[in-house]
Amino acid sequence: MRNRWLVIILIALLAMLQVRLWFGKNSIADYRAMDLQVQELKQQNANLKQRNALLQADIDDLQLGLESIEERARNELGLIKEGETFYRILPQEP
Repeated sequence: MRNRWLVIILIALLAMLQVRLWFGKNSIADYRAMDLQVQELKQQNANLKQRNALLQADIDDLQLGLESIEERARNELGLIKEGETFYRILPQEP
């Protein structure tokens, strides 16, 4: 009789622990959700690191040479050098 109660109590404790493991706070579902969030944040960090590396390369290029500054001025601002002739070729309208 005493062993029977002990078995029932142990089974009840095991059931309570299982419920907590699967459905309680910090459960397996919470762990999986957090793991997915960590993976997404790692991907975002990798993208940001790549963008930062490109920006740093642009900064280094601008600090080292006037050629890159000139190229940027031509492409982004449409500037031309003194003494150069600018030609614009327009497509024919049908």
